[in-house]
Formats: sequence, structure tokens, C-alpha cells
Amino acid sequence: MADTDKPLLIKRYASRRLYNTETSDYVTLDDISQFIRDGREVQIIDLKSGDDLTRQYLLQIIAEHESRGENVLPINVLNDLVRSYTTQATSVVPEFLAASFEMLRDGQSKVLENMTRASPLGSMPGMEAMRAQQEAFFKAMTGGLGGAGMTGAPKPTERGASGRDSDDDNLDEIKEQLAELQRKLSKLGK
Repeated sequence: MADTDKPLLIKRYASRRLYNTETSDYVTLDDISQFIRDGREVQIIDLKSGDDLTRQYLLQIIAEHESRGENVLPINVLNDLVRSYTTQATSVVPEFLAASFEMLRDGQSKVLENMTRASPLGSMPGMEAMRAQQEAFFKAMTGGLGGAGMTGAPKPTERGASGRDSDDDNLDEIKEQLAELQRKLSKLGK
């Protein structure tokens, strides 16, 4: 069984073929992309020189997705990335991007957690399908990184000091989060 804590080592031969050292077979960029979506870290090494080619291949995977019309990065973000390579901002950009994706993963976990709580919203017809769509959307947006599943058991209803169910408060919070998510999605579509 593979040790999934260590990066999956892929060796690139002189012929440019990529070799999975765990399964002893050749892989494609699509295979590597799937490993990453499944939560595996990968490391791609040139067999002859020993150079780490991981960054180069990850950028190639992103470029191929974008060229096929799977546009996740808006033009203004791409422009800003290009500008960051030609300015003094290059020292800040990697940390900013890492923090942004960390916040996205944390937000994903919180939204999914709120959607799984027992509430009047949760018992609406079609809500389970909506939860599955949201989970798929978040997984697609983050490449499956650090995504919490929706398998948590619903929490029992609690009563606050006001006598109202905390689920009523959670419903309001969920509505606000869904509205915020809709605003962000509409901005991405522009």
C-alpha cells in the first residue's frame, strides 16, 4: 500500500514520459491532475538531472484546463499574476495566494458543516441534492484540497437563552452565507 503522507514520486525520462514509481507504470498529465484532486501531493523529478519539475508540470496542467475553457482564473487575476512577476510584489504574492486558498478551504468546511446541521432548511425537499452540488462545487474550486466531507451526523437541536432553537440562528447564518456565496459566484461569472 502506498504511503499517502509522502509525495507521489513521478520520474520524467529523457523521452519526456512520466513514470509513477508507486505503481511502476507510465502516467499522463490527466493522471497527475487526478492524483492531486484525490488529495495526493506529487513530486516530478527529471531522472537524468535530478531537477524538480513539479512547478513546471503543475503550471502546464492549469494552462491546459484554462485552454479547454475550464476558466477558473479570471483575466484580471491572470493580469495581476503577470504583473507580480515584474514588480517588487513577488515576495508577497506567494504568501497571499497560499493564505487565500487556506481561507477558501476553511470557508468550505464551515459552509458544509452549517449545511449538515439539523434545521428546517435541511429538511426541505431537494436539499440533499443541493448539498451534493455544493460539495462538488467546492471540491472543483479547490481541487479537492482539504475538503471536509458531508458525512457528519446532524447535531441535536440546542436552545439558547432566548428560548429559540439555535438552529433558527443557524438558518439565518446559513442564509447569509448562501447570499454571500451567490454574490461571489456572480462576480466569477463576469
